[in-house]
Amino acid sequence: MAAVFHAFRLGPGEDLRGGLEAAFAKSGAAAGFLAAAVGSLSNVRLRPAGRDSALVLAEPLEIVALSGTFSPDGAHLHVAVSDASGVVTGGHLLEGATVRTTAEIVLGVLDGVTFRRVVDPATGYRELTVTGRD
Repeated sequence: MAAVFHAFRLGPGEDLRGGLEAAFAKSGAAAGFLAAAVGSLSNVRLRPAGRDSALVLAEPLEIVALSGTFSPDGAHLHVAVSDASGVVTGGHLLEGATVRTTAEIVLGVLDGVTFRRVVDPATGYRELTVTGRD
């Protein structure tokens, strides 16, 4: 299994999740992951653990962590952001997170591997399955 990396930047006003998903789709790969991400947001929509609805933060924020996987069935992304006081909030990254100044991204895609999301009877959620690995 080999990884290929794509580095790119999202600019002010772009949707973070939308930009990430578009870059993965453009790669044509069947399995991807975030290798690195730094930047800032002017607002974010996320869903913390155990919460069914979105939490919206509308203020200048720094991305202090962003990780996840990409499959043809969709992305599973988690983000942690800090506010001007250094308070960190995190959860599932939803659409509607707007880049403030920059989002510098390194996206890894795997050759010979397919990620899929299928409902797991044990959890009731669409969970990652991996095929084609060594």
